[in-house]
Amino acid sequence: MKIVVCIKQVPDTKGGVKFKADGTLDRGAMLAIMNPDDKAGLEAALRLKDQYGGEVTVVTMGLPKADAVLYEAMAMGADKGILVTDRVLGGADTWATSQTIAAAIKNLEYDVIITGRQAIDGDTAQVGPQISEHLGIPVISYTEEIMDVDEKGRTLTVKRQFEDRYHVLKVKMPCLLTALSELNEPRYMTPGGIFDAFNTELTVWGRDDLKELADENIGLNGSPTKIAKASDKVAKVKDRTKIKALDSASEEADYIVSVLEETHVI
Repeated sequence: MKIVVCIKQVPDTKGGVKFKADGTLDRGAMLAIMNPDDKAGLEAALRLKDQYGGEVTVVTMGLPKADAVLYEAMAMGADKGILVTDRVLGGADTWATSQTIAAAIKNLEYDVIITGRQAIDGDTAQVGPQISEHLGIPVISYTEEIMDVDEKGRTLTVKRQFEDRYHVLKVKMPCLLTALSELNEPRYMTPGGIFDAFNTELTVWGRDDLKELADENIGLNGSPTKIAKASDKVAKVKDRTKIKALDSASEEADYIVSVLEETHVI
């Protein structure tokens, strides 16, 4: 089984958030970690490899320093790491990012692609499903358990989170899954794994290696999402109104609505 895991280096917000003049994150100036949902997806891939054999390839798009998450992934047990990096790819929104990553994956053989549900720096949950659309393969989002793998029939049975219940779905490979951080408890790197990882050469691809990627779909210029304003400051509430308890919940609700109307909030 050939498994591709898409991982992302995201800002560690404990170290502060910084923006460029164009409103995009200044990733080079911030501390970074592996996105939590992506790490759960990586662990799911490693467990599939442990149980069924195969190969796990991790792919990330970002600055050259994003190679750190690839080394971390390989120290956990991934076999190969691919860094997609090029100045012209910078500033990409979800559309341009998914186009770029899909073009990279087209260079690979795969049975299953696993991404995180969403990244903590954007919270859009769009890139995984968009990749599946670009590749023309089925997607199951919000995966909370991989229940069964039928290699002979080339299908996966997956439990998918859905509001206050779940779906059990069977999907044909090749397919894409987006993983919840609750999917599992990711393993730690091992000393031997770290040693082996840093003795493994990463594959680095730039714009010229992505043959099926159109220039109009890359980077900031190829991103239909435009940022009007970005700030790391949290809005402070200046005025607070304390509401005393009324006779019933409906009266309290009516009173709150009347206050919101008076202050033109609604």
